[in-house]
Amino acid sequence: MTHPEPTIAPGRTENLNVSGFTPLVTPRALKARWPLTPAAERTVLAGRRAAQEIVHGQDDRLLVVVGPCSIHDHEQALAYAERLSALRERVRDRLEVQMRVYVDKPRTTVGWRGYLLDPDMTGSNDINKGLELTRRLMVQVSELGLPVATELLDPFAPQYVFDAVAWACLGARTTESQTHRVMASAVSAPMGFKNGTGGGIKLAVDAIVAARAPHAFFTIDDDGRGCIVHTLGNPDGHVILRGGRGGPNYAPQFVRETAELMAAAGLSPAVMVDCSHANSCSDHTRQALVWRDVLHQRLSGQTAIRGLMIESNLRAGKQGIPADLGTLVPGLSVTDACVGWDETETLLLEAHAALGRVAVGG
Repeated sequence: MTHPEPTIAPGRTENLNVSGFTPLVTPRALKARWPLTPAAERTVLAGRRAAQEIVHGQDDRLLVVVGPCSIHDHEQALAYAERLSALRERVRDRLEVQMRVYVDKPRTTVGWRGYLLDPDMTGSNDINKGLELTRRLMVQVSELGLPVATELLDPFAPQYVFDAVAWACLGARTTESQTHRVMASAVSAPMGFKNGTGGGIKLAVDAIVAARAPHAFFTIDDDGRGCIVHTLGNPDGHVILRGGRGGPNYAPQFVRETAELMAAAGLSPAVMVDCSHANSCSDHTRQALVWRDVLHQRLSGQTAIRGLMIESNLRAGKQGIPADLGTLVPGLSVTDACVGWDETETLLLEAHAALGRVAVGG
């Protein structure tokens, strides 16, 4: 697939810091090339329904969002998805497992911004290629019967890929963004809202309240034309605790505080805990400790805990992005360090067994 060369933007009072414009594929054209197949559509709808029912307390399973910190290799992502799809079938009576397919990375300063924006990891920023590869991957993962979970970051990306998404979230840097809150109000899937980088939980609750309301915002339609979207509001928001600058916030007092803040805002208390990021002090070897602690809280009767999130890949740890991309180690994260596949399987099977003991014991 080839794309037109960027055009230089003339002007004496505008585009002074712009080197060019590249035409973008339309959502309609991309969806025609990679349509949501009947099998993929069934997976998306079932995954959304399961997540909704768990968030609202109508399904007592745990929602588990697990997968790479970020996608950077198509074949390795599919290899991971095939393993996770098989594991999902083994635990599905007690866990609703959905795969992290995170393709758009927020940055505090600079760095690789993800598969969607720079799929070649060369700084070429071939976004047309990134959109195509991302949509293709999400459809293929869904065809495996494995629902896709992702982060809402780029304002135009939902028009291209969100029909293939079963669950989405706003990250710690965007939960407080008005633009992203109103975008979340249009999303057809359940949405998690992370606490801020400083650790503030109330701003995540405020974001849920904001996203439940109707809004209007600028975006593009399926033909790539600028338009105003009028939303109905998203009723399926929940808080994701991920820790903050003050340290982890997965302990019982933080879960209780979150549930109380949500109830005070007229929301059904629904909490997911991110076992990575500040909750693990950015040490992937501590994710299991967080997982087991939160699972114990749930088993001890804290029903506000509705989900868990793990950053996981085929191999444990992380690697830098080398100048020679041919030297990349397959299945190893290029962003945050992840737990490996064996540990991922162990944690999910442990949770499945523990939840089964509680069910049997009444």
